[in-house]
Amino acid sequence: MAALDLLGRRWALRILWELRDGSVGARALRERCDRMSSSVLYDRLGELTEAGLIHKCADGRYELTAHGHALGVAIDPLVRWSTTWSASLDQT
Repeated sequence: MAALDLLGRRWALRILWELRDGSVGARALRERCDRMSSSVLYDRLGELTEAGLIHKCADGRYELTAHGHALGVAIDPLVRWSTTWSASLDQT
């Protein structure tokens, strides 16, 4: 339940999604996340860091940890399902 609580918080999954291809700075991350408020961004970054899903690099950028990458693998079936679901909506 703790994982669902964390991942269900606004912007948490989006931040993880944006980090899937490599490290990103906070300013660029905020831009990629439709300019969410900086206070929410830093709250989520702190929570995701504390949970061990992301790490702040020496250069100030954020990246997924091994647990963060493993989460991506775990939710890949949901990504595939959502792609199929979205395509079916486009056909209606």
